[in-house]
Amino acid sequence: MKRLLLALLMASPVHAQTTAGLASVSSFDRIIDKEKRAVALFQEAGKVIMHPRCVNCHPADDSPRQGDVMRLHEPPVERGAGGMGAVGMRCFTCHGRANFERVPGNPTWFLAPKEMAWIGKSLGQICEQIKDRKRNGDKSLEQIVEHMAHDELVGWGWRPGPGRTAAPGTQQDFGALIKAWADNGAHCPKP
Repeated sequence: MKRLLLALLMASPVHAQTTAGLASVSSFDRIIDKEKRAVALFQEAGKVIMHPRCVNCHPADDSPRQGDVMRLHEPPVERGAGGMGAVGMRCFTCHGRANFERVPGNPTWFLAPKEMAWIGKSLGQICEQIKDRKRNGDKSLEQIVEHMAHDELVGWGWRPGPGRTAAPGTQQDFGALIKAWADNGAHCPKP
């Protein structure tokens, strides 16, 4: 019953409209006010942050989502210790080092900690959370930029394998937007 209720609550995905690419950092140079520029940069990066490839692994509960419609994971799995799945059903039991047609893979597959949950939050709320060291794994803005721009599991969003929609743009484009956002004061959209 609990899973059915959760499925109904999460039935309509809340993610940004996807596009083939991301605007370049230089396209925001015309915005003179640094606070407004930072907000615009984060909104553009939000096309990735709010994309199912990212949000599916940032649930507020113990169940990852899957697919572009962000349905509950099948077979049913639980977060488990360290976000790696419950004993006997660890993430790496099914998710290997590489993508397969029906099962995506990455050597470091796991769920983000609950304090880093994005499902059900606005882009502005996620932005504030990303900056909050108590809710971002105690990372500085420099470390957040590094994570977004170079982390292998984040990079999987652009290499999801057959039958899965990639995040818009490239990880390099996304990392540049996040760096420019931080360099411009890391201001957030209104929640």
